Amino acid sequence: MWLRRAFFRWLLPAAFVLPLWLLVGWGVFQAGGWAFVWVLFIAIPSVLVGQLLLTLLTRSRPSVRAERAVSWWDVLGFTIWHALTIAVGFFIDGAFGWLLTCAILAAIGLFWLQLWQLWNEARGSGARIRETITWSRVESAAPPTTAHDVIVIRERDERE
Repeated sequence: MWLRRAFFRWLLPAAFVLPLWLLVGWGVFQAGGWAFVWVLFIAIPSVLVGQLLLTLLTRSRPSVRAERAVSWWDVLGFTIWHALTIAVGFFIDGAFGWLLTCAILAAIGLFWLQLWQLWNEARGSGARIRETITWSRVESAAPPTTAHDVIVIRERDERE
């Protein structure tokens, strides 16, 4: 359980640490001039937005919020994606393209995994969905009304 809770706490900082690692990795491993443009304008924004989106999808599940821990599927998926993202940051000649492709595929797979888990948890009933997004059923505060007697007074009938 401690590992699942650690991943729960790691998700938000990862959105900033992983893109920073790509920038540091470019500087340390001297990836070349055009790689800096790729890192700055494509890699950093996509990892940042992707991680924030995946974090939002993960934390929107009722079970994750209740336990404050991710599922084991989440641990597996995020471990693979984060490990591949870190490996991309080493800019290894010959393996860079493969690592990048695998990291992109892992991110897409993790996105669908999050949607699948969210769908399975929200599939139950409408009340469960309302609890998921913290809506509550509003009961009428007014007391129940009783039928009153209605008296109709006609002043004059035109036909007479």
